[in-house]
Amino acid sequence: MPLPAKDDRLTLVAVSALACILQDVLHEGLGHGVTAWLSGARTVTMSTVALQCDIDTRWISANGTLVNLLFAAIFWLLLRSPQRYRPATRYFLVLAMAGNLFTGTGYFFFSGVTNFGDWAAVIRALQPHWMWQFGLVVLGVATYYASMLVVAAELNPFRSQDEGSRRLRGLCWTPYFTDGILAGLGGLLNPAGLFYVIASALPSTLGANAGLLSLPSLMRGRPPSREPVGLIERSTAWIAAAAVASLLFIFVLGRGLTWSR
Repeated sequence: MPLPAKDDRLTLVAVSALACILQDVLHEGLGHGVTAWLSGARTVTMSTVALQCDIDTRWISANGTLVNLLFAAIFWLLLRSPQRYRPATRYFLVLAMAGNLFTGTGYFFFSGVTNFGDWAAVIRALQPHWMWQFGLVVLGVATYYASMLVVAAELNPFRSQDEGSRRLRGLCWTPYFTDGILAGLGGLLNPAGLFYVIASALPSTLGANAGLLSLPSLMRGRPPSREPVGLIERSTAWIAAAAVASLLFIFVLGRGLTWSR
């Protein structure tokens, strides 16, 4: 059977949704939530936009980002043997790495500029405060740009000789808008209120992933890979998994899950 003329858009959306959900669960659950529980919190409520608990420490605030960066490194290591993966699986690993990198490094910049969010809590009461904020901005800019270069290197094999830019736009812009829609829907039912959707969920998703919009331009001058990745075909398994995960993300995690002891 001949390959389709282009990547299957529905499968791209499905892979994008799963990568977005994984990044969010790692940040809020494994990063903030597990740290809070191990730190002695008696009540922990996790939703798609925030982690609420009865204690507040710098480690709880910091570990969402640190877990994202740790898993970005893990996904990068998994991509060291790309021949092991089908195109859709390889694309998922690239998006999972990119989402964790962009969220992790973007949070430094976001908190430094706005004095809000996880890293604003980390540097609270540290003096001189303006210098700590400025340091976060510098760290965020430097590490975010480095992250874009890393993601660009992993996306380069997806380019083709004839229509590399067109394919890249689909591969980069589809997850950007998918993630934004999913984050917005997942936040509507959250117990923390609409404020966190506007102040946290959407900025952390649309802002952190903004690099995806400019990656095709950044990569325009690069020669295509000598071993291009094949087209991503329609996959019922990826679509079904994304549909189930998205429903759970919006209607279960979106409402918040609470643990008490």
